[in-house]
Amino acid sequence: MSVLRSEAVVLRTWPVHEADLIVSLFTRDYGKVKGVAKSALRSRKRFGGALEPMTLARAWFAERPRQDLVRLDQLEIVRSPLATPVNHARMAVLSFFAETLDESLPERDAQETVFRLLVSVLEQTTVEQPWMPLTYFSLWMTRLMGLLPDVARCTACGAALNGAEVTFNPHADGLFCASHRAGNASALSADSWQLAQRMLRSPVAAFAAEPWPRRRAQDLRRFTFQALERHLERKLRTAETLDRLSG
Repeated sequence: MSVLRSEAVVLRTWPVHEADLIVSLFTRDYGKVKGVAKSALRSRKRFGGALEPMTLARAWFAERPRQDLVRLDQLEIVRSPLATPVNHARMAVLSFFAETLDESLPERDAQETVFRLLVSVLEQTTVEQPWMPLTYFSLWMTRLMGLLPDVARCTACGAALNGAEVTFNPHADGLFCASHRAGNASALSADSWQLAQRMLRSPVAAFAAEPWPRRRAQDLRRFTFQALERHLERKLRTAETLDRLSG
Protein backbone atom coordinates (compact mmCIF):
# COMPACT_ATOMS: atom_id res chain seq x y z
CA MET A 1 0.00 0.00 0.00
CA SER A 2 1.52 3.29 -1.10
CA VAL A 3 0.98 6.49 0.91
CA LEU A 4 0.68 9.62 -1.23
CA ARG A 5 0.76 13.30 -0.38
CA SER A 6 -0.55 16.24 -2.35
CA GLU A 7 -2.03 19.69 -2.04
CA ALA A 8 -5.79 19.29 -2.49
CA VAL A 9 -9.16 21.04 -2.41
CA VAL A 10 -12.20 19.33 -0.91
CA LEU A 11 -15.05 19.20 -3.44
CA ARG A 12 -17.79 17.38 -1.56
CA THR A 13 -18.47 14.76 1.10
CA TRP A 14 -21.25 12.30 1.79
CA PRO A 15 -21.81 9.83 4.64
CA VAL A 16 -21.33 6.10 4.41
CA HIS A 17 -21.88 3.52 7.14
CA GLU A 18 -22.34 4.96 10.63
CA ALA A 19 -19.51 7.44 11.02
CA ASP A 20 -17.42 7.42 7.83
CA LEU A 21 -17.41 9.97 5.04
CA ILE A 22 -16.59 9.55 1.38
CA VAL A 23 -14.61 12.60 0.28
CA SER A 24 -14.12 13.86 -3.26
CA LEU A 25 -10.76 15.63 -3.47
CA PHE A 26 -9.21 17.57 -6.31
CA THR A 27 -5.47 17.06 -5.83
CA ARG A 28 -2.71 18.99 -7.55
CA ASP A 29 -0.61 15.91 -8.33
CA TYR A 30 -3.14 13.13 -8.95
CA GLY A 31 -6.29 14.87 -10.15
CA LYS A 32 -9.66 14.02 -8.68
CA VAL A 33 -9.67 11.17 -6.20
CA LYS A 34 -12.31 9.76 -3.88
CA GLY A 35 -11.45 8.39 -0.49
CA VAL A 36 -12.89 7.20 2.79
CA ALA A 37 -12.38 9.28 5.93
CA LYS A 38 -12.89 6.72 8.69
CA SER A 39 -14.88 7.84 11.74
CA ALA A 40 -14.97 11.43 10.43
CA LEU A 41 -18.50 11.94 11.80
CA ARG A 42 -17.67 10.48 15.20
CA SER A 43 -14.50 12.40 16.00
CA ARG A 44 -13.24 15.70 14.61
CA LYS A 45 -9.75 15.19 16.01
CA ARG A 46 -8.19 13.69 12.87
CA PHE A 47 -9.73 16.02 10.31
CA GLY A 48 -11.01 19.01 12.29
CA GLY A 49 -12.75 21.45 9.95
CA ALA A 50 -10.72 20.32 6.94
CA LEU A 51 -13.63 18.49 5.31
CA GLU A 52 -15.59 21.65 4.50
CA PRO A 53 -16.03 21.97 0.71
CA MET A 54 -13.50 24.31 -0.92
CA THR A 55 -10.97 23.86 1.89
CA LEU A 56 -7.42 24.00 0.54
CA ALA A 57 -5.35 21.42 2.42
CA ARG A 58 -2.36 19.15 2.39
CA ALA A 59 -3.71 15.62 2.06
CA TRP A 60 -2.21 12.25 2.95
CA PHE A 61 -3.95 9.20 1.54
CA ALA A 62 -3.18 5.57 0.80
CA GLU A 63 -4.04 3.65 -2.33
CA ARG A 64 -5.59 0.31 -1.58
CA PRO A 65 -5.06 -2.71 -3.86
CA ARG A 66 -8.01 -3.45 -6.19
CA GLN A 67 -10.11 -0.65 -4.68
CA ASP A 68 -11.22 2.58 -6.31
CA LEU A 69 -11.46 4.50 -3.04
CA VAL A 70 -8.28 5.60 -1.30
CA ARG A 71 -7.91 5.65 2.47
CA LEU A 72 -7.81 9.27 3.57
CA ASP A 73 -5.42 9.51 6.52
CA GLN A 74 -4.98 13.21 7.20
CA LEU A 75 -5.92 16.68 5.97
CA GLU A 76 -3.94 19.68 7.13
CA ILE A 77 -5.72 22.96 6.44
CA VAL A 78 -3.89 25.53 4.33
CA ARG A 79 -6.85 27.86 3.84
CA SER A 80 -10.43 27.39 4.98
CA PRO A 81 -13.42 29.03 3.25
CA LEU A 82 -14.79 29.71 6.74
CA ALA A 83 -11.77 31.80 7.77
CA THR A 84 -13.34 34.89 6.18
CA PRO A 85 -16.92 36.20 6.30
CA VAL A 86 -19.60 34.19 4.54
CA ASN A 87 -22.91 35.18 2.98
CA HIS A 88 -25.35 33.50 0.62
CA ALA A 89 -23.74 34.79 -2.58
CA ARG A 90 -20.21 33.76 -1.59
CA MET A 91 -21.34 30.29 -0.54
CA ALA A 92 -23.27 29.87 -3.80
CA VAL A 93 -20.15 30.79 -5.81
CA LEU A 94 -17.98 28.35 -3.84
CA SER A 95 -20.61 25.65 -4.34
CA PHE A 96 -20.56 26.34 -8.09
CA PHE A 97 -16.79 25.81 -8.17
CA ALA A 98 -17.21 22.50 -6.34
CA GLU A 99 -20.10 21.19 -8.44
CA THR A 100 -18.50 22.16 -11.76
CA LEU A 101 -15.21 20.46 -10.92
CA ASP A 102 -16.78 17.37 -9.37
CA GLU A 103 -18.97 16.86 -12.43
CA SER A 104 -16.43 17.69 -15.14
CA LEU A 105 -13.07 16.35 -13.97
CA PRO A 106 -12.09 12.78 -14.85
CA GLU A 107 -10.84 10.50 -12.10
CA ARG A 108 -7.10 10.24 -11.46
CA ASP A 109 -6.10 12.71 -14.19
CA ALA A 110 -3.80 15.50 -13.00
CA GLN A 111 -5.04 18.91 -14.15
CA GLU A 112 -2.38 21.36 -12.98
CA THR A 113 -3.77 24.33 -14.92
CA VAL A 114 -7.27 23.80 -13.55
CA PHE A 115 -5.89 23.42 -10.03
CA ARG A 116 -4.00 26.72 -10.29
CA LEU A 117 -7.15 28.37 -11.65
CA LEU A 118 -9.16 27.14 -8.69
CA VAL A 119 -6.63 28.28 -6.10
CA SER A 120 -6.40 31.72 -7.70
CA VAL A 121 -10.18 32.30 -7.75
CA LEU A 122 -10.58 31.02 -4.20
CA GLU A 123 -8.22 33.76 -3.04
CA GLN A 124 -10.42 36.39 -4.70
CA THR A 125 -13.88 35.10 -3.71
CA THR A 126 -15.00 37.38 -0.90
CA VAL A 127 -18.30 38.66 0.44
CA GLU A 128 -17.56 41.99 -1.24
CA GLN A 129 -16.42 40.48 -4.55
CA PRO A 130 -18.10 37.15 -5.43
CA TRP A 131 -19.15 37.87 -9.05
CA MET A 132 -15.76 38.67 -10.57
CA PRO A 133 -14.04 35.38 -9.62
CA LEU A 134 -17.18 33.48 -10.62
CA THR A 135 -17.09 35.06 -14.08
CA TYR A 136 -13.35 34.43 -14.44
CA PHE A 137 -13.64 30.79 -13.33
CA SER A 138 -16.59 29.91 -15.56
CA LEU A 139 -14.96 31.54 -18.59
CA TRP A 140 -11.64 29.80 -18.07
CA MET A 141 -13.23 26.41 -17.33
CA THR A 142 -15.08 26.73 -20.63
CA ARG A 143 -11.76 27.44 -22.35
CA LEU A 144 -9.84 24.66 -20.59
CA MET A 145 -12.54 22.11 -21.40
CA GLY A 146 -12.20 22.95 -25.10
CA LEU A 147 -15.63 24.55 -25.37
CA LEU A 148 -14.56 28.09 -26.26
CA PRO A 149 -13.49 28.91 -29.82
CA ASP A 150 -11.75 32.22 -30.48
CA VAL A 151 -14.00 34.87 -28.90
CA ALA A 152 -12.66 37.51 -31.30
CA ARG A 153 -14.14 35.75 -34.34
CA CYS A 154 -17.49 34.38 -35.46
CA THR A 155 -17.56 30.62 -35.00
CA ALA A 156 -19.60 30.14 -38.17
CA CYS A 157 -17.71 32.26 -40.72
CA GLY A 158 -14.47 33.27 -39.00
CA ALA A 159 -15.08 36.98 -39.50
CA ALA A 160 -13.66 39.32 -36.87
CA LEU A 161 -16.25 40.45 -34.34
CA ASN A 162 -16.38 44.14 -33.48
CA GLY A 163 -18.43 44.10 -30.29
CA ALA A 164 -21.66 45.08 -32.02
CA GLU A 165 -24.36 42.42 -32.30
CA VAL A 166 -22.28 39.60 -30.84
CA THR A 167 -24.54 36.65 -30.01
CA PHE A 168 -24.38 33.18 -28.51
CA ASN A 169 -26.48 30.12 -29.16
CA PRO A 170 -27.58 27.72 -26.38
CA HIS A 171 -26.99 24.79 -28.73
CA ALA A 172 -23.55 25.67 -30.14
CA ASP A 173 -20.11 26.60 -28.87
CA GLY A 174 -18.59 30.02 -29.51
CA LEU A 175 -19.83 33.46 -30.47
CA PHE A 176 -21.53 34.56 -33.66
CA CYS A 177 -21.81 37.67 -35.82
CA ALA A 178 -25.12 39.29 -36.78
CA SER A 179 -25.20 37.42 -40.09
CA HIS A 180 -25.12 34.06 -38.30
CA ARG A 181 -27.42 34.87 -35.42
CA ALA A 182 -29.69 31.91 -34.64
CA GLY A 183 -33.36 32.41 -33.94
CA ASN A 184 -32.96 31.50 -30.26
CA ALA A 185 -29.69 33.40 -29.80
CA SER A 186 -28.94 35.83 -26.97
CA ALA A 187 -26.92 39.03 -27.25
CA LEU A 188 -23.57 39.47 -25.55
CA SER A 189 -22.94 43.10 -24.64
CA ALA A 190 -19.87 44.91 -25.96
CA ASP A 191 -18.61 45.35 -22.38
CA SER A 192 -18.88 41.61 -21.69
CA TRP A 193 -17.28 40.69 -25.02
CA GLN A 194 -14.31 42.98 -24.35
CA LEU A 195 -14.12 41.72 -20.77
CA ALA A 196 -13.92 38.11 -21.94
CA GLN A 197 -10.92 38.94 -24.12
CA ARG A 198 -9.21 40.73 -21.23
CA MET A 199 -9.84 37.87 -18.84
CA LEU A 200 -8.35 35.34 -21.23
CA ARG A 201 -5.14 37.40 -21.28
CA SER A 202 -4.77 38.38 -17.61
CA PRO A 203 -4.67 36.76 -14.15
CA VAL A 204 -7.73 37.00 -11.94
CA ALA A 205 -5.97 39.35 -9.51
CA ALA A 206 -5.79 41.98 -12.26
CA PHE A 207 -9.55 42.49 -11.93
CA ALA A 208 -9.75 42.66 -8.15
CA ALA A 209 -9.82 46.46 -7.94
CA GLU A 210 -12.58 46.93 -10.50
CA PRO A 211 -16.15 47.64 -9.34
CA TRP A 212 -18.24 44.55 -9.91
CA PRO A 213 -21.98 44.87 -9.25
CA ARG A 214 -23.87 41.62 -9.52
CA ARG A 215 -25.33 42.45 -12.94
CA ARG A 216 -21.97 43.12 -14.55
CA ALA A 217 -21.12 40.38 -17.08
CA GLN A 218 -24.32 38.51 -16.23
CA ASP A 219 -24.73 37.70 -19.94
CA LEU A 220 -21.15 36.40 -20.12
CA ARG A 221 -21.81 34.08 -17.17
CA ARG A 222 -25.00 32.84 -18.83
CA PHE A 223 -22.98 32.09 -21.98
CA THR A 224 -20.41 30.06 -20.04
CA PHE A 225 -23.00 28.28 -17.89
CA GLN A 226 -24.82 27.15 -21.04
CA ALA A 227 -21.57 25.84 -22.54
CA LEU A 228 -20.67 23.90 -19.41
CA GLU A 229 -24.14 22.40 -19.06
CA ARG A 230 -24.21 21.45 -22.74
CA HIS A 231 -20.94 19.56 -22.31
CA LEU A 232 -22.03 17.89 -19.07
CA GLU A 233 -25.48 17.10 -20.52
CA ARG A 234 -27.15 18.16 -17.29
CA LYS A 235 -28.22 21.29 -15.47
CA LEU A 236 -25.89 22.64 -12.81
CA ARG A 237 -27.96 23.09 -9.67
CA THR A 238 -25.69 25.85 -8.39
CA ALA A 239 -25.92 27.75 -11.70
CA GLU A 240 -29.69 28.01 -11.20
CA THR A 241 -29.11 29.38 -7.70
CA LEU A 242 -26.65 31.95 -8.99
CA ASP A 243 -29.03 33.05 -11.75
CA ARG A 244 -31.67 33.76 -9.11
CA LEU A 245 -29.20 35.70 -6.99
CA SER A 246 -28.08 37.77 -9.97
CA GLY A 247 -31.64 38.90 -10.52
